Amino acid sequence: MTRLFTAGVACVALLGSTALVNAQSMEEIIEGAKKEGMLSTIALPHDWCGYGGIIADFKAKYPFLKVNELNPDAGSADEIEAVKANKDNKGPQAPDVLDVGLAFGPSAKAEGLLQPHKVAVWDAIPDSIKDPEGHWYGAYYGVMGFAVNKDLVPNPPTDWADLLKPEYAGQVALAGDPRASNQAILAVLAAGMAMGGAPGKEAGEKGLEFFKQLNDAGNFVPVIGKAGTLAQGTTPIVIAWDYNGLGWGKSLNGNPPVEVVIPKSAALAGVYVQAISAYAPQPNAAKLWMEHIFSDEGQLGYIRGGCQTARFTELVAAGKVPQELLDAMPPADAYKNAYFPSLDEVNANKAAVTGGWDAVVGANVQ
Repeated sequence: MTRLFTAGVACVALLGSTALVNAQSMEEIIEGAKKEGMLSTIALPHDWCGYGGIIADFKAKYPFLKVNELNPDAGSADEIEAVKANKDNKGPQAPDVLDVGLAFGPSAKAEGLLQPHKVAVWDAIPDSIKDPEGHWYGAYYGVMGFAVNKDLVPNPPTDWADLLKPEYAGQVALAGDPRASNQAILAVLAAGMAMGGAPGKEAGEKGLEFFKQLNDAGNFVPVIGKAGTLAQGTTPIVIAWDYNGLGWGKSLNGNPPVEVVIPKSAALAGVYVQAISAYAPQPNAAKLWMEHIFSDEGQLGYIRGGCQTARFTELVAAGKVPQELLDAMPPADAYKNAYFPSLDEVNANKAAVTGGWDAVVGANVQ
């Protein structure tokens, strides 16, 4: 089965690679982490891209570290604010590591909020999704889709325009606040592209108009969609990354059955990057975490969660991905025409969406 991460992210025209240079050996990092005794993560729900299993594997590998999980439902902007708010605070509320949307990596670096670390497999990460100095680096991606409660929606929508149909009244939600959540911000971009907008500011503005129509029609539900709201029927249709829909379906164990639909007109891909806070109270534990998630074991954890990963092609070629994991992945055709927006397009869309949501759509998502 062919995967498109390495080829597709070339569309995310960023920066080149440099040689691996780390001041510390792995032994020194482990000894430092033992003295720290804890790792503080943020915004890592257990049903997001396999993070429950990845965290469990990390704890088993490094039993001397307590994992302090802060605000699992935070958005990318919330993560950045948590770093800023705790610059002078070395307590447990200060995050050590971040998992944010692509646009948030370079901007956080520019603000001096990140510290560099190049993992042992640095050269295996595509150049197009990493900062050459090691401040941020892409770990995984998915495509935007619709997670549908089949008990309540027997006729799932197949494209963005379908969501405006009267039959979906009071059923459609986003999986985050579009003023702060990277997932929701890019959902607006995907909708705008489906409405004919060029990726970037134009699609962001057209996406806002689409959600205004959705809200005015009474189809939009201003509730952050997740597994619980999907199952309860509060949000029977959730616009989310495909791996989240797959993860929710798995956690619900068929009650209700969940179908993940990739819209016909616009399959938008989104890369998430990893970084260490410049103010991390536990910098050595943070480095161990990065080494873990980019190791074979960590990358397989993402794949179990239904995600495409930075090292997917390499691991498949080496025969390291079990066939049952490959069989459980979304069909390769779902990614055939996936569009990877450039960093400039992502930033232009983000500015349009976060700056215009309240005025154009006026729905307070929470």
